[in-house]
Amino acid sequence: MTGEHVKRTPLVRVHLVRAPLGEAERRHRFPYGDSRPGYEGLRGQDHGAWAGRTIDEVAAEDPVALGRWTADTSYAPPGGGESVDALIARVGLQLAGLAPGTHRGVVEQGVVRAAVVWALELPAAAFWRLDVRPESVTTLTGRSGRWNLLVGAPE
Repeated sequence: MTGEHVKRTPLVRVHLVRAPLGEAERRHRFPYGDSRPGYEGLRGQDHGAWAGRTIDEVAAEDPVALGRWTADTSYAPPGGGESVDALIARVGLQLAGLAPGTHRGVVEQGVVRAAVVWALELPAAAFWRLDVRPESVTTLTGRSGRWNLLVGAPE
């Protein structure tokens, strides 16, 4: 192919920034899923009736539901919550619809997990196996429906 130019489709680069731990996270509370103007699909998971409550409070009140939520990715928390499967689909739809170029969003840990699961076409159960450090950046790049994860950025 010497002398021929290979046409490449435009690249999408997404930097998902995990903010420092907020007060709610330090107290192990379920977040509220705040909006992300311009990137609504990257808002946090809707935890329904659990939002603002600690994991210990939910476990004491309804250990069966909490256990089901962590074992069954199709299970949504009560009170209009969103399942992990729905979160992954919503985040994936947002990523798939991004215009070429570089995007940056400050997001919750669950959004980073969902983005990685979707981009790498992992089974949904892998969501619970991904830890995302506070104040870290996860970078995904996509082109022609194929996504890559940048691991081990230099310090």
